[in-house]
Order: sequence, then structure tokens, then C-alpha cells
Amino acid sequence: MRKFLVVLDDSRECLNAMRFASMRAQKTGGGIEVLSVIPPDEFNHWIGVGDLMREEARDRIVAHFEVFAKWMRDKHDLDPHLVIREGVPVEEILSQVREDPEIGVLVLGASSEKGGPGPLVTQLSKSSGTLPVPITIVPGNLSKEQLEAIC
Repeated sequence: MRKFLVVLDDSRECLNAMRFASMRAQKTGGGIEVLSVIPPDEFNHWIGVGDLMREEARDRIVAHFEVFAKWMRDKHDLDPHLVIREGVPVEEILSQVREDPEIGVLVLGASSEKGGPGPLVTQLSKSSGTLPVPITIVPGNLSKEQLEAIC
């Protein structure tokens, strides 16, 4: 089964990426894999403190994922899979795409702020020519209705 890989983070544009990936997966009979990356710089503390912070970060990610997962199950009859990795976000996203042959599309949300589309979109678009899958970039300022019309 072809899976849509969507990145879960704290950005506002993440919501549109989740919506788009869910709608496309439902319409095409695909699946959803949600990837969240914990950056390494969050744990540069004493070992005990770093372990506690890592556990708290994982708990936050799972709670955030469960909100999207419930919506995907209820609205689109999908059962998303969560992957949590630790490391440099772009490197971990690229590794996940290369390691999982079922991933067919990488879905990213683009910021509509003046500072550009965001670091993930900027950095991953530079690697797009060497990726084994296409990247779909979803504008963060599209409404739910606009996304539904596209899908």
C-alpha cells in the first residue's frame, strides 16, 4: 500500500498537511504515516534531565498525534501510524523516506508567513531531485474548503 508521509510538528501549516494527506489517502486507498522528529539539541543536559525531557517530548508528540489520528479515523476511515525519530529533522525525514519502501509521497505544509515557506520546505526542496518519492507542498493559508476542492 502506498503511504503518505506527513511531518507532525508545532507549526500552523502542519494542520493543512495533515488534512491534505488524509483526504488524498482516503481517495486513493493509501495509508498515512506521521513522522515527528525530536531535535538532539533539546537534550543537551545532564543525563537524568535529558532522559526526562526526552520522555516528556515523546508524550507530547503522542498526545498531539492522537488528536489527528482520531480525526483521521472518524472522518476518513484511516488508521495512521506514528513514527518518532530523534536527530536533525531534515536528515531524519530523508532517512525515513529512504528506509520505508511503502512511502509514496512526502507531504509538507508551507508557511504563509513573510519569512518564507519554513525550514523543512526550504531544505527538503533542495533534495527533491534525489528523493525516491515526490514532495507535495501544501500552502498553509488554504482553507478546509479549498483543500477539499483540490482533493
